[in-house]
Amino acid sequence: METKVNYVLVGLFALLLSVAMIAGVLWLSAGKQYRAEYDTYVAYMNESVSGLNLNAPVKYRGVEVGQINLITLDKENPEQVRLEFAIERGIPIKQDTIAVLKSQGLTGIAYIELSGGSSTSPLLEPKKSAPYPVIKTGPSLMGRLDTALSTLLNNLNTTTENLNALLDEDNRKVLKHTLADVSVLSRTLAAHKADIDKSLTNTSLTMENVAQISVQLPQLIEKIGRTTESIEKMGKEMSRASAGVRTTLDDVGPDVRRFANDGLPELERMMVSMRELMVSLQRLTEQVEQNPGVLLRGKDARQRGPGE
Repeated sequence: METKVNYVLVGLFALLLSVAMIAGVLWLSAGKQYRAEYDTYVAYMNESVSGLNLNAPVKYRGVEVGQINLITLDKENPEQVRLEFAIERGIPIKQDTIAVLKSQGLTGIAYIELSGGSSTSPLLEPKKSAPYPVIKTGPSLMGRLDTALSTLLNNLNTTTENLNALLDEDNRKVLKHTLADVSVLSRTLAAHKADIDKSLTNTSLTMENVAQISVQLPQLIEKIGRTTESIEKMGKEMSRASAGVRTTLDDVGPDVRRFANDGLPELERMMVSMRELMVSLQRLTEQVEQNPGVLLRGKDARQRGPGE
């Protein structure tokens, strides 16, 4: 009987000790919270706050600085959620501070993350018409993903509609015919591959000949120029000789006059022909200078006019 009484006393002592430790922890926590001073801030979320509960932590750059005291719909705008934060006094909440809804790890526990707050920005103060300062909010990661996915789906739908409009029955027929023509053209080119290679080879040889002619062309033009000068000089000398003959004929007899009357016209016609030859050579020189290929292809056929 005595042994059983000892066990009861030991169990009772352990129970009382546990209760005392829990009470001490609660008292210390309550005392610390009681000693801390908090300021109330308000934020308005434009998205769902699913998973966010009362007393959820409020963190500033990862450091817990307060908690959420109230979650309710905005009475003036039901599309917004009104949040009230209790943030430790002395935390520098600036005008450019932004509150964003985040989830912690794989557990999905939601909390509020504060960011921003540059050193040059002034402290956030309440407006005259509001009892508490209002912290600006930004879209959460899920909100940004939802917006991006919605935009992507809209773009895909628009692209699909445009493709369907582009590839209608008539355009599909045209595309089918075009592909058939391309196939025929490919087979034709493959069948005449030897002829095409031969034509390319001939073209290469022709280009080489043209290059050689281009090298020799200055010398040819120089020779033609010298020939033209010689013919012009010979014409001038013949003109002077004709004038001398006419002067001499004035002093000779009638027989010589008849010779001059019959022979000189022929001589003049020959001079005219030589002048025409000189003009033709000059024209040929100009054409060769402007288009050296005329030596290979010849003169282009003159296009017929209307009615010819």
